[in-house]
Parts: sequence; structure tokens; C-alpha cells
Amino acid sequence: MTVPANPLVADIHAKGRMPAMALASRCPAWLQAGPEDARAMLLPFPADQMDAYPVSTRVNSPRNDRPDLVEPIGP
Repeated sequence: MTVPANPLVADIHAKGRMPAMALASRCPAWLQAGPEDARAMLLPFPADQMDAYPVSTRVNSPRNDRPDLVEPIGP
């Protein structure tokens, strides 16, 4: 599921969308919600609770599955 990108992700993703992510505090309500209520809860994750930094382009291949892929690289 995707939602409109928050300001942090909008600078990175050309199509202006991001994965739907739930705050831990919203998970119980999400699990108990009916379809319409659940759809209304799909909001962009707060940008102030995220970090962004460049990573290796190796993340673009599903063949690469190593923890170091999310390590920051140079500026």
C-alpha cells in the first residue's frame, strides 16, 4: 500500500508516494478498524520521525540482501 509522500520522501521519490507505515500507537486501532476506517487511517508517516541519507545503489537489486546496504555512504 502506498500513500502520498510526506515532505521528506517527496524530495526523493519522483512519483510523490511512499509506503504506508503505521505509528506503533495506531496499530491496535488499525487492527480493529473496518475497511472504511482503516482506509481513512492511511496517512503519510510524519517526516519529523524519519531520517534520510544516501545508500548504495546495490539496494536496487533483490539479489542483494545484506545489512550493510542501509549504511550511509558519502555525501
